[in-house]
Amino acid sequence: MNRKELLRSLKFLLFSLSAGIIELGAFSLLNELTGWSYWPCYLIALTLSVVWNFTLNRRYTFQSASNVPRAMALVLAFYCVFTPASTWLGHYLADVLGWNEYLVTALNMIANFVLEFLYDRFVVFRDSLDTNSVARRAEKRGPSAGTDDPPAVFREDKRRGKAGDRLRRPVKSGDPPAGLALLRPVWYNGP
Repeated sequence: MNRKELLRSLKFLLFSLSAGIIELGAFSLLNELTGWSYWPCYLIALTLSVVWNFTLNRRYTFQSASNVPRAMALVLAFYCVFTPASTWLGHYLADVLGWNEYLVTALNMIANFVLEFLYDRFVVFRDSLDTNSVARRAEKRGPSAGTDDPPAVFREDKRRGKAGDRLRRPVKSGDPPAGLALLRPVWYNGP
């Protein structure tokens, strides 16, 4: 696994932990304050965490500029399978077998974390990874720290490109060291 995918996995983990806090908090409030059975508490809490997780992971983890309704429809398709299965399993374990509701919710959250990452990475965002404005800004700043390729050395050029961005060109072996380049006159247009 290269560094970029490792970083992507860590971001997904952190955002999923924040979604887990939301899910556990909502589940706890509903479970303790309403007296409802397991499944309505779980469904409401799951819905809140899914919306939070999708929003953050689409923008920052997978950095996707894909069609939002299409991506959300694919995530909805995942949850059309996962939600009934996890709700039925949770109901069976918590209400029928008498398992602790919080243990059952934690098991469902772990299954959701693993399955959703794989589904998002290889189905929902597979063709649109690193295409949004966050990814473009990171690319403009230079070579990504998440790649295994050695970083290229760039030097700013005085000419302006589209939208006023300074042009960057690779440093050639005959170029003076970067510190000496600062001493040359502004009108000098050599290497």
